[in-house]
Amino acid sequence: MNALIDAALNRSRTVIATLVLLLASGTVAYVTIPKESDPDINIPIVYVSMYLKGISPEDAERLMVRVMEEELRSIEGVKEMRATAYEGGGNVILEFDAGFDVDKALQDVREAVDLAKTDLPEEADEPVVSEVNLSLFPVLIVTLSGDVPERTLVRLARDLRDEIEGVPSVLEVAIGGDREEIVEIIVDPLLVESYGLNGSEIAAVVSRSNRLVAAGTLDTGNGRFAIKVPGLFEQLEDILSLPVKVEGDGVVEFRDIASVRRTFKDPEGFARVDGYPAVALEVSKRTGENIIDTIEAVRTVVEAERAFWPASVQVTYSQDRSEDIRTMLKDLQNNVISAILLVMIVVVGTLGLRTAGLVGVAIPGSFLTGILVLSLLGLTVNIVVLFSLILAVGMLVDGAIVVTEYADRKMAEGLHRKQAYAMAAKRMSWPIIASTATTLAAFMPLLFWPGIVGEFMKFLPITLLATLSASLLMALIFVPTLGSHFGKSGGSANHQRMRALAAGETVDPKRIGGFTGGYLRVLGVALNHPGKVLVLAAAALVFAWAYFFNNGKGVEFFPDVEPESVIVMVHARGNLSIDEKDDLMREVEAQVLTLRDEFASVYARTGRGGDGQDVAEDVIGQITVELNDWDARRPAAEILDEIRALTAGLAGIRVETREPESGPPVGKPVQLLLSSRFPDLLPDAVETVRTHMEGIAGLVDIEDERPIRAIEWQISVDRSQAAKYGVDLTGVGDSIKLVTNGLIIGAYRPDDSDDEIDIVVRYPEEWRSIQQLDNVRVSTGLASVPISNFVERTPQPEVGTLRRVDARRAMTVRADVRDGVLADTIVQLPS
Repeated sequence: MNALIDAALNRSRTVIATLVLLLASGTVAYVTIPKESDPDINIPIVYVSMYLKGISPEDAERLMVRVMEEELRSIEGVKEMRATAYEGGGNVILEFDAGFDVDKALQDVREAVDLAKTDLPEEADEPVVSEVNLSLFPVLIVTLSGDVPERTLVRLARDLRDEIEGVPSVLEVAIGGDREEIVEIIVDPLLVESYGLNGSEIAAVVSRSNRLVAAGTLDTGNGRFAIKVPGLFEQLEDILSLPVKVEGDGVVEFRDIASVRRTFKDPEGFARVDGYPAVALEVSKRTGENIIDTIEAVRTVVEAERAFWPASVQVTYSQDRSEDIRTMLKDLQNNVISAILLVMIVVVGTLGLRTAGLVGVAIPGSFLTGILVLSLLGLTVNIVVLFSLILAVGMLVDGAIVVTEYADRKMAEGLHRKQAYAMAAKRMSWPIIASTATTLAAFMPLLFWPGIVGEFMKFLPITLLATLSASLLMALIFVPTLGSHFGKSGGSANHQRMRALAAGETVDPKRIGGFTGGYLRVLGVALNHPGKVLVLAAAALVFAWAYFFNNGKGVEFFPDVEPESVIVMVHARGNLSIDEKDDLMREVEAQVLTLRDEFASVYARTGRGGDGQDVAEDVIGQITVELNDWDARRPAAEILDEIRALTAGLAGIRVETREPESGPPVGKPVQLLLSSRFPDLLPDAVETVRTHMEGIAGLVDIEDERPIRAIEWQISVDRSQAAKYGVDLTGVGDSIKLVTNGLIIGAYRPDDSDDEIDIVVRYPEEWRSIQQLDNVRVSTGLASVPISNFVERTPQPEVGTLRRVDARRAMTVRADVRDGVLADTIVQLPS
């Protein structure tokens, strides 16, 4: 180390040029390094999604989920396998050990899915294999709302999506709250019956007429000509003029039995912002892109497009993660500036202005060099890195202060500044190295922290290692080199006394005054009674642990802070239509809006959310309330208490309020998973657990995953009786679809749409009822007969979402913990 220090001092111009280069490069790296909210880590979760419209949860579990589980369970490295079956499909979630090879895991899962596809129902959509990546989560949600027609909002949202996706740093934009377009053919049941038509015949006619015919070319010897047979539907008139029945010279067209319109699918949910209909665009950025620049570019595009919209359309920005990054960057800059000022004040008072300047250089030098190293390693600036940099600011100057103070003392004794700084760097090199190493050793175990949290926290020791290592170079190489040229003794030390000490004279500590003299006297007493001091230190340590154990508030990984938003979840039970659910949601929304002055926006969504989402079965919707700044409103706890009080009197619903979770989402603090190979035993076991939990003080908002009390209609077909009429199960099903969601008979792609639009046949709204299920008629070829002749309609308990863990049926009981009660309270369950 001494040779390195001598080499640096002897080549001072090269060292100073290197320092200038580091400062310039670090500044450029600080400005250009990508900045994002969460660290770009691989979440060890891969999930497989399967879809089959209309399939029941039981059939989805039997025909899709269990088939997929059989192939996926053999994959190596799977920590846990969870599955969900719901109406319309299912999914299987594979959790691997943290630090897994994501490419190999995806390849293994795709190979297993390819093997399982052959055993899935033919009507099922292609299974989708996806990975979880935090960097692909939305960084900004742009919500369009206003008192305008739904088609207008959807059109504006789709046009805006295309413009935003043109931003180079934007990966994709997903639209939430819009409905898929369809061509709806409303047929007259009486006319269909009179012409002897049925759903299968209509579907066959449309399918044969809506085709792309590749007729080829004709070579006549005198020329070569392409032959074109237009067959695809291009406009609604093509469907209206389609013949569906021909007898002799009579032709029955679609226009004779039906009306055709271009509309949307039946709503499965509604979204509103501040009481007005809304459509949300979820913007995701590309991995490694700067979140601040990306969001600024998106906002610029939105504001440019907004100039062409109706004045009644409002734009709301939410979940803007760039604000958090900006705040952290400002905090970092303020901390650096504050550290430099404080160090300058202290060092100027003790060592002089010139020495303080040398110490001040070490702070930005270490900081910018550390940023440069992070940039060269390909890391981004995120929440954890920013926290680490703020933490490191207070530890950067220790080595520089020690070196400059020792050099100042030697200069006071009469040494030349070059000799003084060379001696200081050599003498203090190992103490400074040891001090830095022990600091890093305290954080080094975080590199080996397992799990997802460990993947997050590994950025802390990496950042500290880069920054504190840079501070070591500053203290032992760059500061001594600068000091050898610009150093000057300016401390408060008595030069005459320093020279006397250097000459070997003794000085009585009692004659030294000021703070130093007081410290020397206390130190002398402690050295004269070492045993007492050690006993006192041990007693203080034991007392601190005992006091915290008896009077502490517990341990929290993420502390509770004042939230920026809150969530109001609405629970209701029964066979509620989407309109009935929305009416209940509007009642709650009206009460929440009475506190409008406390909020920046109120986003209400009717519907349970994503299929298979980890929420209670009886949740009919939720309201996300974005709060004003904390200094312009009451505490969130008081606002939530008032919301609960305002909604307590609403009949038929239960309102639950939540604050967003800090850190990775883990759900409610108390969660009990019950699984069994005998599914029939689970509901009773869950009821026993829930009853016991309701008697435990401190547990609130208890919920479980038992099916809600609702019914579904089961239509059983007597196949033998149906065969007497010449009817099969497909004919019965197609006829029933005309009463329910409609029968898909084809699709076409108009010029103004990027996607294919389904063509759906259904009965008028007045014919779509429970009673009409008994009156549905099916054509037998000779006559039209009611299906009630060979079907039986019976009510059955409705089966909700089915969950499985490691190939076993499972149910979960969850509960929140009331404020003031420790979340780690042990819950004793009955055996």
